[in-house]
Amino acid sequence: MMHARHIELLQRQQHLLARSAALRLRLANQAQVLQAPLAVIDQARAAAQWLRGHPQWPLGALVLLAVLRPQRAMRWASRLLWGWSLYQKMQQWLNRLPPQPL
Repeated sequence: MMHARHIELLQRQQHLLARSAALRLRLANQAQVLQAPLAVIDQARAAAQWLRGHPQWPLGALVLLAVLRPQRAMRWASRLLWGWSLYQKMQQWLNRLPPQPL
């Protein structure tokens, strides 16, 4: 009796392991679609982190633009201000969302 149960459990384990492997392969195939967009997001995030760590470069470019082309600088400054305010509003909105369970 115990031996038959043990064999049954081993067969069940093998079945579950095979199913798990098949599901992992299917998930890997489906995840390939997301690979390119996620790579772009990773690059954008790395660029944003670099800009936060080196604020002198975008500020220097903005000053140079303001000296060489004042009208264009005003246009870009208004766009940047709009973008910054949108970013802050999104951060506030995201902070108000309840935390997601893991």
